[in-house]
Amino acid sequence: MEEIKTITPAELKKKLEAGEKLEMVDVREDHEVAMGMIPGAKHIRMSDIPDNLDYFDKDKEYIFICRSSARSGNVCQYLQDKGYKVCNMVGGMLEWEGETV
Repeated sequence: MEEIKTITPAELKKKLEAGEKLEMVDVREDHEVAMGMIPGAKHIRMSDIPDNLDYFDKDKEYIFICRSSARSGNVCQYLQDKGYKVCNMVGGMLEWEGETV
């Protein structure tokens, strides 16, 4: 089983501040994202990922985000097994110190 690539909230914040165009997907539930999500992230609930595979492009890398990084880790494993490029934000939104929308 191939290890999943990870990024810390601080590393992600630096990349965004540097103007990097990143594909971020927040897999939390509706009531969680209502409390704020990272600007530019797309919201697809974890349970909806299998029905939204056509959204993902195998040539792009996606950074997955949840509250603590457990659910996003599961999503990363699932998509990586299907041949997608994934990265898990470790620590999740609990450790995010950047702005939210």
